[in-house]
Amino acid sequence: MPKKIDPITVEIIQSSLQAACDEMFIAMRKTAMSSIIYEVLDFGTAVTDSNGNIAASGAGIPAFIAMCDKAVQAVLNKFDDKEIKPGDIFATNDPYNGGVTHLNDVIVVMPVFSGKKRIAWTANIAHWPDLGGMAPGGISADATEIFQEGLQLPVIKMFNQGKPIQSVIDIIISNSRVPQYTKGDMWAAIASIRVGEKRIRDIAEKYGRETFEKSVELFMEYGEKSSLDALRKLKNGTYYGEDILDNGEKIQVKVTITNKEFIVDLRNNPKQDSGPNNASYDGTVVSAQMAFKGVTSSDFICNAGTFRPLKVICDEGSMFNPTRPAAQGIYYETDIRSYDLIWKTISHLNPDKSTAGSFASICGTFMGGTHPDTNEPFIIIEPQIGGWGASAAGDGMSANFSAFHGDTFNTPAEIHEARHGLYVDQMRLNNQEGGEGKYNGGKGIIMDYRVRSKNAWVSVAYTRSKTLPWSLKNGREGSANYIEVIRKNKKIEKYSVVTGLGLEPGDIVRIYTGNGGGFGDPKKRSKELIKNDLLNEYITKAQAKKYFGFKK
Repeated sequence: MPKKIDPITVEIIQSSLQAACDEMFIAMRKTAMSSIIYEVLDFGTAVTDSNGNIAASGAGIPAFIAMCDKAVQAVLNKFDDKEIKPGDIFATNDPYNGGVTHLNDVIVVMPVFSGKKRIAWTANIAHWPDLGGMAPGGISADATEIFQEGLQLPVIKMFNQGKPIQSVIDIIISNSRVPQYTKGDMWAAIASIRVGEKRIRDIAEKYGRETFEKSVELFMEYGEKSSLDALRKLKNGTYYGEDILDNGEKIQVKVTITNKEFIVDLRNNPKQDSGPNNASYDGTVVSAQMAFKGVTSSDFICNAGTFRPLKVICDEGSMFNPTRPAAQGIYYETDIRSYDLIWKTISHLNPDKSTAGSFASICGTFMGGTHPDTNEPFIIIEPQIGGWGASAAGDGMSANFSAFHGDTFNTPAEIHEARHGLYVDQMRLNNQEGGEGKYNGGKGIIMDYRVRSKNAWVSVAYTRSKTLPWSLKNGREGSANYIEVIRKNKKIEKYSVVTGLGLEPGDIVRIYTGNGGGFGDPKKRSKELIKNDLLNEYITKAQAKKYFGFKK
């Protein structure tokens, strides 16, 4: 090892790694076939050190980035070093074995060698549209075991020294209802990690292998120091929080903070769900990582060192740490529940970041059928945007994705209409009551998909449909997440959870996402803000009078 590396070189190498991740991200976005990837950006890219510890990451979903290291570590646990060679590519989607999430989220990883020594890994995780299972799109609220949710890839080798293992690829493509999209997304992911592998080799060659490895190590130490510095600014103690799920069950957490540790204790929670509402232990850890990062530091330092002070405790066999073969298709709603619970418990420790509850659901909307113009099958996977909670600083944000999704986007109406064979009739802010306060919770949305296909269907699994976003300081709770199916005969059906519901041409699927919780007594809202709300049609005159006491 070099005796000493100047901090400027460390920073340049770290920035170069970040640039490599960003280039991987762009390669994926530009070449993927599915709109959930190239429009929504439902994917992530990362680089780890040789042992699978996160060193740098690209944009995209925060919850995805922290899953890449666990996939690399699963490869290292399964394969001997002599079986891992330059040009190899491995894949997993198994939440019990490095996949972390559900079977649609496939992680591909590639080792990076400098000479004969492995120095890093590149990784890509993305939501592939369909890998089989009992329901199109792989997500079914009726699944009772993981075997019903699609094809499992239990840490497999896809490429051997640069050459595809065709039999493995054939199995993957043959298990998809939309093979052209799955094949395109797979090759986009492979291109992405290959780009990263080349860039990292170039960095190591430029600065020297030992300097590269030591710089990565030093930056992880810096990430740990940054977190410990932030912990020392928080009040030590044990904090208890609880919430109620839509099915009436209570979930709870104890968060213990010291100057050296941040312990999330999720024991004594409900047993694993008989359906798909379970999240792997690794997924629960990722949720805790997001909350930990949110309350400690808002800088861009985020690597394995950042999370060294964090410890997560779960009962095996619980909804936050299920045992095989429990289904995990709707893991994302369970992960957002644990994140939201932790955040509710600790956000007051940093008053500048303390907010009321948000709509806090992925609101994953799955639709499909046969395109009426091309007769080709299509599958829509669309997370929805909603309202965030208000704070002492002001109103909550309107029409934003949940904390789980981060830097993602909604699919443009033009894409839906051209590629998915339906019409988007409206997308507007939710004007329903909920979230009123001195500062109002952000607005959710109301969105209409009008069906054109004869064999169309819709599946959803929204939470916070009964237990609403919490308020602070005498504000009002937010509103619910749900959908309405408005049949062409004008009959209205309401759902928060449904799988494969049949649709006919002319039917409308209307999305409602919740308003965030309010902060402070609504009667203390300033007249100027109320006037602006009326001018912008955020509230009606009747609502202004009812909740804010405003008469003119």
